[in-house]
Amino acid sequence: MSSVVAPEKPTSNTMGPKEVELILVKEQNGVQFTSTTLVTPTPTQTNPSGEEERETWGKKIDFLLSVIGFAVDLANVWRFPYLCYKNGGGAFLVPYLFFMVIAGMPLFYMELALGQYNREGAAGVWKICPIFKGVGFTVILISLYVGFYYNVIISWAMFYLFSSFTGELPWVHCNNTWNSPNCSDWADNGSVSDIYKATPAQEYFERAVLHIQDSNGIDNLGRPRWQLTSCLAVVIVLLYFSLWKGVKTSGKVVWITATMPYVVLTVLLLRGVTLPGAIDGIKAYLSVDFLRLCDAKVWIEAATQICFSLGVGFGVLIAFSSYNKFSNNCYRDAIITSSINSLTSFFSGFVVFSFLGYMSQKHNVALDKVARDGAGLVFVIYPEAIATLPGSSIWAVIFFIMLLTLGIDSAMGGMESVITGLIDEFKFLHKHRELFTLFIVVSTFLISLFCVTNGGMYVFTLLDHFAAGTSILFGVLIEAIGIAWFYGVDRFSDDIEEMIGHRPGRYWRLCWKFVSPCFLLFMVVVSFATFNPPNYGSYMFPAWANMLGWCLAMSSMTMVPLYAIYKLCTLPGKFCDRLAYAITPETEHHLVDNGEVRQFTLHHWLVV
Repeated sequence: MSSVVAPEKPTSNTMGPKEVELILVKEQNGVQFTSTTLVTPTPTQTNPSGEEERETWGKKIDFLLSVIGFAVDLANVWRFPYLCYKNGGGAFLVPYLFFMVIAGMPLFYMELALGQYNREGAAGVWKICPIFKGVGFTVILISLYVGFYYNVIISWAMFYLFSSFTGELPWVHCNNTWNSPNCSDWADNGSVSDIYKATPAQEYFERAVLHIQDSNGIDNLGRPRWQLTSCLAVVIVLLYFSLWKGVKTSGKVVWITATMPYVVLTVLLLRGVTLPGAIDGIKAYLSVDFLRLCDAKVWIEAATQICFSLGVGFGVLIAFSSYNKFSNNCYRDAIITSSINSLTSFFSGFVVFSFLGYMSQKHNVALDKVARDGAGLVFVIYPEAIATLPGSSIWAVIFFIMLLTLGIDSAMGGMESVITGLIDEFKFLHKHRELFTLFIVVSTFLISLFCVTNGGMYVFTLLDHFAAGTSILFGVLIEAIGIAWFYGVDRFSDDIEEMIGHRPGRYWRLCWKFVSPCFLLFMVVVSFATFNPPNYGSYMFPAWANMLGWCLAMSSMTMVPLYAIYKLCTLPGKFCDRLAYAITPETEHHLVDNGEVRQFTLHHWLVV
């Protein structure tokens, strides 16, 4: 017996494509009989709207590692430990954990659930309340702006990595061509606070890597440095081939980029605690000063750290969770990943302060003379500490590999937010994901070239100050209001119950509706009230640069009112009808036609 399957020629029949199964049966007497059967082919898996089913993560662990890799970034190493030390040591954990529980975790959970239920990027999810789609474009723009300068940090780490493959690290002495007369070894410099002196590591970063001495300000940038440009190009290539096929490729890359930092941090901690002075540094990190809790600034810095450390508001959590299976337990994921992020920040403090304590004792200076945050910690202080160890080149390679992996998966998350958000909004891009990804990463590379010029650090500082400060807080505030008040906490809770089998507890619902929006509104007001113009050292930016920075920040925030106006103007009917359509989920527009608008009832606004 043998069988042949031949496709039927397409016809105009609306019943869909058929296949003809031709079966040949040969009897013993030599007579052949044939039979044919129309077979309906297995259809492509579709969702209820008739569209092709969305791709999902290869494994659940791919998603968890991607979220952890994005949320755990360079700031966990260079910012949290310093804030903890500066604001009362262990006492700082009180406001930090408080804001984590009332705002950080609820907002993290909200974004994961929003993306998983609607299975769209940051803009597409707002089919639940179309008038708020502008906030989707806000977070997409913010992620794009951050990519302009965040990739530059990774290129610095790559430059240092390549420079570490040498017998003697280049930031050890002052006898190099890039050193200035002000260069002085710690041993020769009685006080690090002497503004006329600079250590070899500091001059290596500023004069050999950045070449900032060849620029006198943001209005004199010069040409891109070929060394940093080459490193930046390598970073862009890595990002492209990690993202071009979607979560199928990025989900595999994070197995390395998300786990490597923990291996390296552990190795560095084991080495750090054996150094003289390390225990003193760790004691300073953990010392408890509860009187610092009376200072409002401590609480504000804890709240700010929560807002930025979890990665809420960049559209990344929405994009990542949109590739989950519909029944995935996003509640458990939110608790696990947000907790790991905070624990990583705390753990990294032991690594950082073991080396800072060592530096403090080695050079016989107070700990606060060597403790700092930001790029100065990972590109000046830490390399200098590593340079004093036996086998310093090996330790330097290990450290900068950690920085690379910390940065790469966070950069991947930001780019995925942009790519997913736009291809879900403009469906024709789905078929051209590889080309569109190439367009995004190349565009990011071209803008980033401004940051690798002689005066690139000034551009970097300006972008860092304005791209994702007040604007990200504003975006999350509008997002929380749109979901909790206009879409409705009760409806959102029903969606979660449909996915995981049970409704969120009253605690989560109260946080979403009242606590988190009030917290975010407070943070937006504080952000405006405490705004200070950017500076780099003693350099103050000109007025036009500050105006340019505010234009950058406002360009993302104005997407919210601009899209709302556009939506109200393009919908049919009277203003009340247009408003009803704009605040009602797209799947319920037929109810608006019948005069049933949930948002026009008092019950909708009062229910929790």
